[in-house]
Amino acid sequence: MSDISPAAEPRAAEPRAADPAPPEPEGPEGHGHQRLYDYSPIVERPPLRWPGGARVAFHVALNVEHYRVDRPATSIFPDTAPLVPDPLNYGWRDYGPRVGFWRVLEILDRHGVRASVMLNSEAGQRYPAIVRAGRERDWAWVAHGRNNSTFQAGMEREEERRYLAGVVADIERATGRRPRGWLGPALTETFHTPELLAELGLDYLLDWTNDDQPYPLRVPGMWGVPYSVELNDITLFVGGRVSGPEFVRIVRDQLERLLAESAGGGRVFPLALHPFVIGQAFRSRYLDEALALVAGHPDVWLTTSDEIAAHVQGAPASPAAA
Repeated sequence: MSDISPAAEPRAAEPRAADPAPPEPEGPEGHGHQRLYDYSPIVERPPLRWPGGARVAFHVALNVEHYRVDRPATSIFPDTAPLVPDPLNYGWRDYGPRVGFWRVLEILDRHGVRASVMLNSEAGQRYPAIVRAGRERDWAWVAHGRNNSTFQAGMEREEERRYLAGVVADIERATGRRPRGWLGPALTETFHTPELLAELGLDYLLDWTNDDQPYPLRVPGMWGVPYSVELNDITLFVGGRVSGPEFVRIVRDQLERLLAESAGGGRVFPLALHPFVIGQAFRSRYLDEALALVAGHPDVWLTTSDEIAAHVQGAPASPAAA
């Protein structure tokens, strides 16, 4: 299941009633209002400055995922998605780690872009060649759940605590580096996820795609870092059926607008990619063209989600794994 697909079943375990949310506070934020972060208009914040005077921080969120063969997930042909097995759609997704990733890797290298890898822990175990490639390039590793067919939405608190601890430990074991960031499979969470991740030492989330700048959450030490469901190859190519040239134009338009707004403070430009989508041979040239636009701009900081979080927190990024 991709990070934005509605097709996958919610969990691998038997369904149960969701763990009740913590009691709502009294006042205007009760009665179902979110309590994770404060409202903060971007035009009323102190200016955000990036290293070297850059105006836009650009990171590629490269989703490296593993899917169960017995559950529906993101599909190019929905008619067969409920079937078990579903060779058509499963094989389409499995093209990513087998072929598409390596095409994307070559393009990233050409433009000097280090990826922020949204890594399922099972992908880290099953695709060691991908992990080796990322370690050689000092990529950032963001915890992305166990696999993209299992969501923690609906888990009880202690069950989720064990689940998250296992995911983080498995990714650290596979990559040699403890992740500091989290993107839930299909961007799913429970009401307890941020505080449970903070217990494990993680310090940022990408699930809440509501800003062009990082911002502090109400959980002490936790931040929200921008990710995108709009600047996302699944939304654009699979959902929106845009063409390759349209993709390049969208990236150009996004960059130009963020640069124009950056006089009031730096902006973040996340580009979410999935190797089974953008890594198709006929699409790859357009990723190449889009990255040439971004990487060649003097006011762009080519970075990772880890480094963005570290900058706003005033903390060093994680050291490279040995």
